[in-house]
Amino acid sequence: MPRTIIIGLDDSAESRAAAEWAAREAKLRGLPLRLIEVREPLPEPVARAPFLGAETGRQRNGGGEAEASSADGRGTTTDEAAAGLRLRHPGVEVTAEQVTGRPHEVLAKAAEDAELLVLGSRGLSGFAGFLVGSVGLAVVARAERPVVLVRAGEQAADEHEPDPTGIPSAATRYRPVLLGVDVDRPDDAVIRFAFAEAARRGTALRVLHGWNLPPYYVHGLPADPEVYRAVADQQAATLAKTLSPWRAEFEDVDVVEESFGGSPSIRLIEASREASLVVIGRRVRRNPFGIRIGPIAHAVLHHSAAPVAVVAHD
Repeated sequence: MPRTIIIGLDDSAESRAAAEWAAREAKLRGLPLRLIEVREPLPEPVARAPFLGAETGRQRNGGGEAEASSADGRGTTTDEAAAGLRLRHPGVEVTAEQVTGRPHEVLAKAAEDAELLVLGSRGLSGFAGFLVGSVGLAVVARAERPVVLVRAGEQAADEHEPDPTGIPSAATRYRPVLLGVDVDRPDDAVIRFAFAEAARRGTALRVLHGWNLPPYYVHGLPADPEVYRAVADQQAATLAKTLSPWRAEFEDVDVVEESFGGSPSIRLIEASREASLVVIGRRVRRNPFGIRIGPIAHAVLHHSAAPVAVVAHD
């Protein structure tokens, strides 16, 4: 069975932006798009009360069919959302379904057979002040396929360079794809994903690698700046060596390498303003006592100005 791109759909601005991004990505990849709307089951006492349960169900589902559509698209049913995507993205095969269950469990399970899972950044049980909701974080932490999170307001033109007049335009070249790499533990899946995304977009790949001095160097740093330069040269050489086979495989992708001392999360967040997509890795942790995504991924997901692809790896 061919893989699909899955979008976790709800009634939020983030989700609608994510659906449009997913449709554009499906066209780039030549893959079908599958919309999944997850509805949590009613509590047992409510489900057993026929009149209360029916009314509550209408409220939870946006007020019923007659009230589903509105001028700004809020409350749009899954089928209507699919129809709109087919009109705006001709040639993309779009299917839609509604599933009952816990959103993070349903979506993480669905992602097992997907090429890519796309979510709105805050649409799934999010709270003001955070770009990623609790469900989105739970899905990212569980899914072992790539997950892309898209912020509200994201448009096709945002992924492209401004035109000669300085106006955003979807007709210009894509902005670079941005990749964060840990040269001490590089992973082929993460690097390949970033190179392939840059190749599909016909754009450059900007690779960032942040490093820190070993603890025993820190106290001697002010008296010996040569130590810093030596470590910087060594780290830059290691980055170049790590990317060398990928440069050979993806010959048409221009690569810009940046190795620097300092926090990689801060630099990635700053660089995301000029990127079409940010790619980061997440080490899979099968821990019975809980799950986590790591501090760098957590920071980038919350603050990136561009869509973020999180690629799980061992």
